[in-house]
Amino acid sequence: MELDMAAEELKSVLNRLRRAQGQIAGIIRMIEEGRDCEDVITQLAAVSRALDRAGFAIIATGLQHCMAEGGQVDGDRDRMRARLEKLFLSLA
Repeated sequence: MELDMAAEELKSVLNRLRRAQGQIAGIIRMIEEGRDCEDVITQLAAVSRALDRAGFAIIATGLQHCMAEGGQVDGDRDRMRARLEKLFLSLA
């Protein structure tokens, strides 16, 4: 399955990933500075949610793409559904 997303959807996912990247850099600094464990864990949870949301957005786009291709053969549709389900569950 190719990552074939509309420009606006892709921009949103990339922005989310860039924010997560910045959060990870901040977490590294927090650990290096010996910051409070609760603060570090709070930030780790936030970046984990951001990454999950980016992944779900990509999967949702894949689902939308599959639904738009109504002319697929049943076997192809079933295989795509199984692949998307596996991807979805990998984030759960």
